[in-house]
Amino acid sequence: MLTNRRRLLHSAAALPFAGAVSSAAPAAETSALAKPSPPEVTKLLARYLVGAKYDDLPESVRREARRTLLNWVGVAIGGSRHETVEIAVAALTPFSGPAQAGLLGRRERFDIMNAAFVNGVSSHIFDYDDTHLKTIIHPAGPVASAILAYSEMKPNSGREFLNALVLGIETECRIGNSVYPNHYNVGWHITGTTGVFGAAAAVGKLMDLSEQQMIWALGLAASQPVGLRESFGSMNKSFNPGRAAANGLFAAILASKNFTSSDAMIEAKRGWANTVSTKQDYHEILGDLGERYEAALNTYKPFACGIVMHPAIDAAIQLRNENGLKADQIRAIDIRVNPLVLELTGKKTPKIGLEGKFSIYHAVAVAIVEGAAGEKQFSDRAVNDPAIVGLRGKVNPITDPAIKPEQVEMTITLNDGRALSRRIEHAIGSFERPMSDADLERKFLDLADGIIPAAQARKVMDMCWKADTLENAGDLSNNAAVA
Repeated sequence: MLTNRRRLLHSAAALPFAGAVSSAAPAAETSALAKPSPPEVTKLLARYLVGAKYDDLPESVRREARRTLLNWVGVAIGGSRHETVEIAVAALTPFSGPAQAGLLGRRERFDIMNAAFVNGVSSHIFDYDDTHLKTIIHPAGPVASAILAYSEMKPNSGREFLNALVLGIETECRIGNSVYPNHYNVGWHITGTTGVFGAAAAVGKLMDLSEQQMIWALGLAASQPVGLRESFGSMNKSFNPGRAAANGLFAAILASKNFTSSDAMIEAKRGWANTVSTKQDYHEILGDLGERYEAALNTYKPFACGIVMHPAIDAAIQLRNENGLKADQIRAIDIRVNPLVLELTGKKTPKIGLEGKFSIYHAVAVAIVEGAAGEKQFSDRAVNDPAIVGLRGKVNPITDPAIKPEQVEMTITLNDGRALSRRIEHAIGSFERPMSDADLERKFLDLADGIIPAAQARKVMDMCWKADTLENAGDLSNNAAVA
């Protein structure tokens, strides 16, 4: 597959990489102690993307792609009437170009750049979208938003669409693996910073870019990282996957006309990976391409909030339902959590729904009071409900590095002295306890309720389940819009 001996050696050298690597000086100038040069990551990844076919995908990966699509369309429709989306649509309407693509759950049509952005925002605003748990990337938002918009302008088959979706997810998650957690820990919102690569790769695949053009598309994507964790709890958080979708689409379109970039924008000494992270594990990008699928590891949220709070919500709902608990029976709620939980969701007194999505105090309290944690439980109404506000003051998180992020230990002490305990190893919605197809359909219908009729929602779900049979994948957008 490689065209010369030098590339073959680089590819072979990629496989044993397990730690950080960086660019090295020319061989003649290096010493025996110098770090090896990184493999030609950008070129080899582009070569794989250009050659990868839908027929090569295992059925398990195709199935997960359909589940990913269904979940993404549902959350995008559900988020389409949020204040954040209303503001974005109002702000962009005067500047949007030709009516090339639809907005899911709405009647407006925008040019493909702005449509990709708005659908990306809409799909993330509830924090209810899919999650690649190894990196906390939300894969579908940037990729699906970009390729659906493009597919309305230039029709492509459902098979081509699903192949592009999988390849985009592979690209962003593999690149995310290569720099996580260091990249995330310093403050980058990894969904935005890697999602732009996924969107560029996926659109580039639909555009049938050459290997060189795909290299340039990835390079142009590398120049557009977007998203900082400081934005969490505000409208800006959903801006990040929306912007990543538009930026990736932008990169692929420019590359298709031979707008050039460096051929080593991911791995070069002053390239993306070395600039945004102190860790660069390029084997995570190149290892087992076409054999190991990160897209097969995607998970879906039963709760509309930060994933690290899900074990605590799961425990709270279980104890509530098993014991018929009421808020006025409770003296204290002690939870042992991984330190990441308070780092990400330590807001004690959220004032708006978006802040509640990053408050472990609110999440536990609302789970006990209302027995649920859907988008209605993270509304402005919920975070200001007196019963919930009163109970969240009794939530006492204790950080313990021995507790993994996917675990929690909860003890609820009642006024009569009884103590109710629950330990969660893996919350519902995790890879170990996945949501079923029926669970995903119930979630979809709940999100679509009040936005599109039930019969229309059923039709859209059926299109997602049968996406590989669609003659034109862009038809999905028309059917998910409001007449």
